[in-house]
Amino acid sequence: MIIEKELTEEIKHEFQKGIKEECKIGIELERLLIDAQTYEAVPYLGEYGVSQILKEFSRADGWDYITDYGTIIGLKNEEDTITLEPGCQFELSIAPEDSISAMKDKIDNINKRLTPIFKKYNVIPLEYGISPKTTYRNVKLLPKQRYYLMANYLWGILSDVMMRETAGIQICIDYTSEEDAIRKFRLANLLSPFVTAICANSPIRGGVDTGYKSFRGLSWLNTDNERCPFMSKALFEGRYSFESYIKDVLKTPMIFINRETPKYIKGKINFEQFIKDGFEGYCANIEDFKLQMNLYFPDVRLRNFIEIRNHDCSSKGMQYALMALYKGIMYDNNAMKSVELLLSRFSYYQIEELRYSVPKTALTTKIGRTYVSDIVKDIVNIAYTSLKNNFKGEEHFLEPIINIVSKRMTNADIILKNWYGSWNKDLSKLIEYLK
Repeated sequence: MIIEKELTEEIKHEFQKGIKEECKIGIELERLLIDAQTYEAVPYLGEYGVSQILKEFSRADGWDYITDYGTIIGLKNEEDTITLEPGCQFELSIAPEDSISAMKDKIDNINKRLTPIFKKYNVIPLEYGISPKTTYRNVKLLPKQRYYLMANYLWGILSDVMMRETAGIQICIDYTSEEDAIRKFRLANLLSPFVTAICANSPIRGGVDTGYKSFRGLSWLNTDNERCPFMSKALFEGRYSFESYIKDVLKTPMIFINRETPKYIKGKINFEQFIKDGFEGYCANIEDFKLQMNLYFPDVRLRNFIEIRNHDCSSKGMQYALMALYKGIMYDNNAMKSVELLLSRFSYYQIEELRYSVPKTALTTKIGRTYVSDIVKDIVNIAYTSLKNNFKGEEHFLEPIINIVSKRMTNADIILKNWYGSWNKDLSKLIEYLK
């Protein structure tokens, strides 16, 4: 009982230590590595595999290896990391910065140093939401123990698609108190289906039109309902706290724990039971809880920062536009109030239903009698005004989203128009457009 109480306090502290006086913004940018000639996904192993790309960049730039039981699964320098997702998607995680310009400079600098290596290996780092040609049956999992265990556990009909084929953008924001964290967490959840619509960029998969503008979004909805839930009614109604989120994580079935080697649990118990009763002689510790949090995949994740995860990967400045959108809303009290008021007309069930509708129809989806495109236009205007008033010069980063909203055409709409038009369903034209 003493150990249980001590661990509970340690868990609470994980969220309390996220409280900051000044708020920065961070990003995690996933990209699909494809062969420049065949457009097939680049495998991990082989003379021209992803592992060789990592080794060459490490030698050239002095980044250290990140390993998993001897397998190189990423690189790190003092602040930033390059890691690999289950299908060898290439994820660049940038430490938070005060300004979007500083973030862009860091990403541009890293990309400049990566580009000659990609060219040498005949690889295109594609900024798109889903594998355009290779489907999951022909994508081998990265040899990382965690991913094998996840693949065996996740039960949704599109979980393999999510793991092996998709790429997204994650935006990370800070909070200044528990109250501020919960408010931002709630608002980010309310915004999630609207921003999913803006970012729709995965209609062509396996060389064919999927019938969805964000097939990546659809795959996450069909991965594992226990691990990828929508916001709770308690959060929607404002009856929520750090402790509420901790309880949600504790009640989620476990997949495995790390000891000398990963110990597979496969949903036999949840973390609450693990704390109370242990498992096969093992007792819970704070590292186990951190792992449990990392294996919990809602659209918006609460940690010692807030991680917003529901965006298809996109190019043409969309990564910076997303940072600008959230910065303009989340770091200005008046902007938050305006968006909260704008969305207050919708019920919990309307927002929940919208989450399932937007992957197919994006901005043309209706919520009640209103088109998502009309709501999004108001959201973007609020963010633009906030940026102009509070972060002068950063409002120009919103331009890609402003163009989407003004034309009522997502990147998926543009792709589909060309796919059935001048491209004549030619995959090479899609790749050229996305490069």
